[in-house]
Amino acid sequence: MIKLTGLIKRYPGRTVTANAVDGLDLEIPEGKLVSLLGPSGCGKTTTLRMIAGLERNDGGTIEIDGTVVSDPARRIFQGADRRPIGIVFQSYAIWPHMTVEQNVMFPLRVGKGKVAREVARQRARTALDMVGLADFATRPAPDLSGGQQQRVALARALVRQPKVLLLDEPLSNLDKGLRDRMRDEIRAVQQRLGITTVFVTHDQDEALAVSDDVIVMNHGRIVERGMPQEIYTFPREEFTARFLGVSNSVDGVVASVEEGGSVTVTTGSGPLTCVNAPQLREGEAVSVFMRPESLRLSRKDGPWKGTVEFSIYHGDCWDYHVRVGDDLLRVRVYREKVGIAHGQSVFLSPDPESAIVVPKSGADAGATGDAAGVDDAAAAPTAAKSATVSGSR
Repeated sequence: MIKLTGLIKRYPGRTVTANAVDGLDLEIPEGKLVSLLGPSGCGKTTTLRMIAGLERNDGGTIEIDGTVVSDPARRIFQGADRRPIGIVFQSYAIWPHMTVEQNVMFPLRVGKGKVAREVARQRARTALDMVGLADFATRPAPDLSGGQQQRVALARALVRQPKVLLLDEPLSNLDKGLRDRMRDEIRAVQQRLGITTVFVTHDQDEALAVSDDVIVMNHGRIVERGMPQEIYTFPREEFTARFLGVSNSVDGVVASVEEGGSVTVTTGSGPLTCVNAPQLREGEAVSVFMRPESLRLSRKDGPWKGTVEFSIYHGDCWDYHVRVGDDLLRVRVYREKVGIAHGQSVFLSPDPESAIVVPKSGADAGATGDAAGVDDAAAAPTAAKSATVSGSR
């Protein structure tokens, strides 16, 4: 449905010569919701704006529903109004002098695709019904809450019955409760309509919750792509693991490789067996990532001995920060009634099934920001599990 081939975007005059989007190849199947996930400035919004026709690509091709809509080499470029798309921006872009219905009707009453007023009204009511706002059609748009205004923006994007829906950080202006509800509604509408959707976000929880596929981007390139559960559980790249918030990492060297893909890694905290670590060699430098819930804490025994430096109570769990050798590790413990005091000795047992091992990166994997110095948020228009697997014993 959407095919990007060798996509390039550069911004003349920038002091850094690297491209904002650098030779990106991407195919998005029909009916799927794919998230572009990454830090501010990684090129995700620039990519979405090129798909929308709001930015011209400097190289490569963009194909939507079998039609090439942009190819600079052949001087092909269709503007946003000629592409079968609907867009929802970070800002609601609601016309304050119009009713809810008039806002949703607006795309059908302007331009070459203009339809009769009564037809536009019926289609607007249908779109409002999809997002649960049919009863608000005659209300002045400014009288709606933030979440309701974002629903109006979604209905307006759907009213043209597009083949592709583009969502650029659509939930970032909402508080957490509204964000969660709108996230669920977007996914429900997308699945009900079967519409091909590109969702741009820097929030890993949003991407994991709504996506069929997650595409992690950095420096204008795709770092990794996979299903949400694959990306979350076993990221293949160091940048992905760090960006997805795997807060514990220890450096080590592969001491031995066993049949079936498991390895033993020598670390500063102690030896660690990792079950899911294919294609590594003895003596190879690696980083081992572990989620807080992947470390079991005990007051009695375990392979790694450490000292509690401080703890944080979250209501349903405790987060302990434990010093083991030179490493400060975060451990999440559920069903803990009484916290462990500062300075108390504890023992940690890493889970070999959930440890994530990746070859040590030579570059600074923690670097963020677009190589071209372009911030995604600035490009956007201004108007328009944690699994419960640990416990103390």
